[in-house]
Amino acid sequence: ITRFGSALVPLDEALSRAVIDISGRPSAHVSLGFKRPMVGTMSTEMLEHALESFATNAGVTLHVECLSGKNDHHRAESAFKALARALRMAVAKDGQFGDVPSTKGVLM
Repeated sequence: ITRFGSALVPLDEALSRAVIDISGRPSAHVSLGFKRPMVGTMSTEMLEHALESFATNAGVTLHVECLSGKNDHHRAESAFKALARALRMAVAKDGQFGDVPSTKGVLM
């Protein structure tokens, strides 16, 4: 696998960045800058918690930030779409590094 992935994703006025390392070392750094406590019927706190839980349970290092945007729904949607695109990049096959892209020979 490529191991590392990153993406910038716009959604109308919002722009989010996601960077992931499939490292076996769980860590989450999430900054979405929500303006309100709810997006529809979901707590904005739970949206950030979902990303943190994903990183912990998947064993990945994750950075997700919303860089700009006024609408909280757009901020959230662009963040999750950025994560999806970064994850797709990170899990893509990459023959350049052999079986495991790590100097230690393992990712866990």
